[in-house]
Amino acid sequence: MRDLSGHPKRGASFEGFAVEQVLRLLGTSDAYFWGTHSGAELDLFSVHRGRRLGFEFKSSDAPTTTASMRSAIETLKLDRLRVVYPGDRSYDLSDRIRVVSFADLVSELR
Repeated sequence: MRDLSGHPKRGASFEGFAVEQVLRLLGTSDAYFWGTHSGAELDLFSVHRGRRLGFEFKSSDAPTTTASMRSAIETLKLDRLRVVYPGDRSYDLSDRIRVVSFADLVSELR
């Protein structure tokens, strides 16, 4: 487990798997990566049931708010941004940013 957690491809692998799961749960392939010339980016953007949703995928233990997240919320007029991570606890970072454990993903998207 120690070797796996330190592997350089861990983050990309988790992100790819989690993106596939979110798309399956949303029931759509109508989703986008978003980025700006200044470097702000969002891993996944989609409109689901009339709501503008953003997703970031982090393999870290305690994700925090970033300038890219704030920029995405403002520019894309997101209703909610979820930061999906492999931890075991879900919690709010702000009124529109929520850290969601991978285990809680299904209930969060219902």
